[in-house]
Amino acid sequence: MTQAAHEHFVTDFGIAGAGLPAWLESGRQAALECFRAGGFPTQRQEEWKYTDIRPIAGRKFRRAGAPAGTAANALAAAHRLGAGAELVFVDAMHVAGPAPSIPGARIQPLSAALGGRPDLVQPYLGRHADIRRNGFVALNTALLGDGAVVNIEDGASVEAPIHLLFAAAGGATAAYPRNLIVLGRNARATVIENYAGPDGAEYLTNAVTEIVLGSGAVLEHYRLQQEGSQGFHVGGTIVRQERDSRLVSHTLSLGAALSRCDLDVRLAGEGATAVLNGLYVCSGRQHVDHHLRVDHLAPRTTSEQLYRGVLDGRSRAVFNGKVVVHRGAVKTDARQSNANLLLTDEAEVDTKPELEIYADDVKCSHGATVGRLDGDMLFYLRSRAIPEAVARSLLIYAFAEDLIRRIGVKPIRERVERTVAGRLPDSGLISEFTQ
Repeated sequence: MTQAAHEHFVTDFGIAGAGLPAWLESGRQAALECFRAGGFPTQRQEEWKYTDIRPIAGRKFRRAGAPAGTAANALAAAHRLGAGAELVFVDAMHVAGPAPSIPGARIQPLSAALGGRPDLVQPYLGRHADIRRNGFVALNTALLGDGAVVNIEDGASVEAPIHLLFAAAGGATAAYPRNLIVLGRNARATVIENYAGPDGAEYLTNAVTEIVLGSGAVLEHYRLQQEGSQGFHVGGTIVRQERDSRLVSHTLSLGAALSRCDLDVRLAGEGATAVLNGLYVCSGRQHVDHHLRVDHLAPRTTSEQLYRGVLDGRSRAVFNGKVVVHRGAVKTDARQSNANLLLTDEAEVDTKPELEIYADDVKCSHGATVGRLDGDMLFYLRSRAIPEAVARSLLIYAFAEDLIRRIGVKPIRERVERTVAGRLPDSGLISEFTQ
């Protein structure tokens, strides 16, 4: 990949950010130099071996200007949940909100937090997302746009979901949302990150979210990616968990021509638990990549990974789930499973579960499967006078439903159900069968 491809992202965008605090400007400058030195990842790197990002690096995306008008606003309106706290961004610029006042919670755009309460941001922003991880994290840090800051005080419990909606206007633009979610001791919340964009338009969303969970905190976190058919999406979520905290993560990848989601979880406190669920459904020539890393750093920590993929057409998926049990992390319990359903001969998946164990007295397991529809089950359904297309659709839906039923937020679950069922033949009949 040429140096010119890297420099385009720097010289065209420059170093925007007049008026930012000195500590943030210093971090952005360091990230820019890191990007200049390393550029974008290439397939020569093991973690990017199966994902070619030259379609991103080779395009001259321009940084989005003022918030777009009617079309983008209509797209954002279509994806709003209409309940609970909600912040809406178009091309990483805040356009709706702020959220209503919630006892024990501060939910606001990053731009507002930096202007009003930088003390809620400075101890965490950029402290966990390592700019050396890859060029996309460095680029996001250098050129970060607006995003959300969610801060839940010690002991506070927010019952209604907090919805963070990021819509893209399209038109060869690039956006760099940056989010920060901090839960204090024994705090509880549900946060939904929702990414959407128009079909038929090329654009780039490069998002980074940092999450910090205090002792005993409980977070249910959703990442719903429904980008447009020609969009590009690269996302990184970095989580640090303290003693007895619990994370339940749902990564739902349903859109984009090319997407990559990295999820890094650091179980730093004894008794911390992470449950990581994922579902990806792709068709045509879509490419979707998920890389997970869970570091067990303390004793008696628990992690569970369950990811499933459905691939049609000539689509391709990549799954890499890595668990590292560090020295001293005794009594670790780590489980990992990745299952994939290929619907055509041209669909392809590369799956690689990994374990690195440096401690004794642990329980760790991993596994991966790649297969086709069960012929016996298909025959059974057809023998009950169910047409073949409907029978196939029922089996496909049942495969995905194991993940869908784990979604606790009803509007999100229904949206995913409609999206998955809508890609299957006789979707109306499928809805009747699954009610």
